[in-house]
Amino acid sequence: MASLFTKIVNGEIPCHKIAEDKDYLAFLDIRPINPGHALVIPKKEIDYIFDVDDQLLLGLMIFAKKIARAIKKSVPCTRIGIMVAGIEVPHCHIHLIPINNIGDLNFANAKPVPKEELADIAQQIKKNLE
Repeated sequence: MASLFTKIVNGEIPCHKIAEDKDYLAFLDIRPINPGHALVIPKKEIDYIFDVDDQLLLGLMIFAKKIARAIKKSVPCTRIGIMVAGIEVPHCHIHLIPINNIGDLNFANAKPVPKEELADIAQQIKKNLE
């Protein structure tokens, strides 16, 4: 059965898309830790990040770097934290989270955000893509 993220890639479930190319997709987390919290995924469904082949993993990190830079320009923060937990959805994904201190990387702080607010944040980040 297709993962939640594969359904997003296939357009079966909507998302607040930031960017995509033929291999990768970046979109906002609907339960962000902080505004601008994004997920970056390979479009190919692979459960565990360390099962991703080297070239696809390299490309994923380069794609994530581009997204992180745009988020940093769009959301007030000190840095963009990166986290790979890989438990909640069986599809490799990287969390890019605007942070001001290490305590900001706490999923207990995640909360739903209205669709309109997510759409506004996604639009701002898209404007700042290089």
